[in-house]
Amino acid sequence: MRWAPDTRSRLERAALELFSEQGYTATTVPQITARAGLTTRTFFRYFADKREVLFGGSEVPDMAAALIREAPPELRPMDVIRHVLHQVAAARFDGQRERTAAWRRIINANDSLRDRDARKRADLVLSARTAFVERGESPLSATLHAEVGALVFHVALEEWLTEPEPRPMAETVDDVLTRIDVTIAADESRDVPPGDPVTASDRP
Repeated sequence: MRWAPDTRSRLERAALELFSEQGYTATTVPQITARAGLTTRTFFRYFADKREVLFGGSEVPDMAAALIREAPPELRPMDVIRHVLHQVAAARFDGQRERTAAWRRIINANDSLRDRDARKRADLVLSARTAFVERGESPLSATLHAEVGALVFHVALEEWLTEPEPRPMAETVDDVLTRIDVTIAADESRDVPPGDPVTASDRP
């Protein structure tokens, strides 16, 4: 049997509507399929359970890792992070602000979904770390840049969803990266002047 190309999106749309209307816990798979005008058997061809409607497999970690590997070799790691997050934002989030906001509200309202979301973040870090190592970074450097990339992504996403006026998510990513640069510069300006080194025993 051939499946209609919009079957997955119909199921996702129906699930989000029901999760928003009556809560994630109260919503059943038969209710989702009835709302979508499809069968329960069809649902399980696309999703292992209703939770996976919200998390969509491993698209973002896999996409991020592929983009890190394919980024121009001359880019510095922080420029790779910017490049990758711009691509992810354009492909996955721009034009989907209301839908994404509903998705985040549902996750934030449920403990088990927040736990799953944390595991997805860990998956993202692991995928990005592996890709940075493949670009030639040391394991420590790769871990740090993967963690920074995941942090920027999640902070930018939450900020983008609460901004009063919609705009491309890439602009919010740039704002977060700029704020990181400003924070680091401010910390460096408070360093001890040259010629007055601080030993480990002198630190608070």
